[in-house]
Amino acid sequence: MKTEALVFTGVAGFFAVVTALYVVWGSVEPAGTAVLLVSFVMSSLVALFLWIQFRRCGTRPQDRRHAAVHESAGPLAFFSPRSYYPVLTAAGAALLGVGVVYGLWLFLVGVGVLIPGIVGFVFQHNDR
Repeated sequence: MKTEALVFTGVAGFFAVVTALYVVWGSVEPAGTAVLLVSFVMSSLVALFLWIQFRRCGTRPQDRRHAAVHESAGPLAFFSPRSYYPVLTAAGAALLGVGVVYGLWLFLVGVGVLIPGIVGFVFQHNDR
């Protein structure tokens, strides 16, 4: 994960520099500033997540320059064979999308269905 973390750290640094230059020398257009700022924040979040995963899991065979192919074989992680959370999350996302079209009440129902699905995904197998 170290390589991926370095790539997204570089992307975040690029967006930080471009955002600063745009604010200083560019026409102060709120939409452009907001887009560049959100791009910086999103790439920073991904970089932070990858650095945390690198510290938690350690070096993978893909991170070493002279690793053999057979070293990365084996189980990736544990995935639950029977989980209803993907169905709940998909139903919540569908209700959320339809609620944007048909009204606030359906949107709020979609939020109410989506949040338990996401929480279930996150804490489904919280063994650590």
